[in-house]
Amino acid sequence: MPTIFEWKGWKFLFFSLDRGEPPHVHVRKDRKELKLWLDPVRVAYNRRVPDHEVNAIVDVVNEHQKEFVDAWNRYFG
Repeated sequence: MPTIFEWKGWKFLFFSLDRGEPPHVHVRKDRKELKLWLDPVRVAYNRRVPDHEVNAIVDVVNEHQKEFVDAWNRYFG
């Protein structure tokens, strides 16, 4: 499960078993986790992440969407 990006203690990563799903990224910090679809960017699930943090993370993913999709294609290509 490669970490592709880090921001304010949050790790943005892929799981190798995610092959076959649409492009997405898992975001983890401590016991909190989000899964975000990348096109369009939207929350697939939220585990213990407060709304204000979700909003900030979605903004970061939107800013770096192309980089995340490119990394997905390189990893799963």
